Amino acid sequence: MRSRVRGTLATSFVGTTAALVALLVPGTAHAAPAKLSHAAAVSKLNATGGIGLSCGGCSNRNNATCTSLEQVNAATISDVSTLRNASHCALTITGGTEVGHASGTYSHWNGYKIDFSPTSCVSAYVTNSFTRIADRGDGAARYRSAAGNVYARESNHWDVTFCGGSAACTSAAGS
Repeated sequence: MRSRVRGTLATSFVGTTAALVALLVPGTAHAAPAKLSHAAAVSKLNATGGIGLSCGGCSNRNNATCTSLEQVNAATISDVSTLRNASHCALTITGGTEVGHASGTYSHWNGYKIDFSPTSCVSAYVTNSFTRIADRGDGAARYRSAAGNVYARESNHWDVTFCGGSAACTSAAGS
């Protein structure tokens, strides 16, 4: 009986230790990113200032004609604010988490990608501040920020994958 108790306690301790390591050591846990409602995301962007939505009156993510931020990653919104503050450019979001974008793990629908109007200010900031990497398969020129975010210049907008420091995301967006 005593050895059975010791074995159970040892197993519990090892399992608990592994769980704590996964929480405390970067790169060992794969927690789901924190998500925001459309209203919470807009509130955070309004607090930054200088960031607008192209279709501000429509936020239904199941409607491709809306610009929705419903279920966007909190880290994505934080990085949008960082872009605004660092670039000093007004930003207009033209695409968020609504349907109509390509699928994938690091997609619009999953809260990692945001599209922006390609103003001369935004374009100059991206091309002058970030590292040029290989063109995307569709020919879109791509740039990677020091934070690991990947900017792709599509025909009528910047398609940005905000990776939140995830090396796996940066690798996927950059390949």
